[in-house]
Amino acid sequence: MSFDTPNGTRGARQPDGLFMRWMNGFAANRVARKGRMTGLKFDALVLTTIGGKSGKQRRSPLGWFPGDDGSWLVVAAAAGAPKNPGWYYNLRANPDRVEIELPGRTIAVTAEQLHGAQRQEAWQQITTAAPQFAKYQQGTDRELPVIRLTPKTD
Repeated sequence: MSFDTPNGTRGARQPDGLFMRWMNGFAANRVARKGRMTGLKFDALVLTTIGGKSGKQRRSPLGWFPGDDGSWLVVAAAAGAPKNPGWYYNLRANPDRVEIELPGRTIAVTAEQLHGAQRQEAWQQITTAAPQFAKYQQGTDRELPVIRLTPKTD
């Protein structure tokens, strides 16, 4: 399935700048060691993508939820911002050049955006486990993409 969610026109402000890049790096290192982010009641992973324009490796700490057959589900929420997060576009450009970091291991994965009934089922699971995602969805006019990360088989 394609990565085809357009940006919206309204939503939460997404902080940016040098401090936020530093915080993102700090959080990614913590998540890679502990599998958690401060303040979250669900597990976290570090998503490593290849920049769609830059070709550089990018690390993003994200909350995750268990998917079918040992997959991981993540949401391109950006806290309900009107624009999809940068890592979403990196996945669109390079869905087969993705890794996740969990405590003590790095796993090559393939990314797939869920649509239709698959998305709806995953969305129900995610919002039941973490109701803040439903609040993020209410604050923006874009549909928050749900991404399944499946371990690569060589």
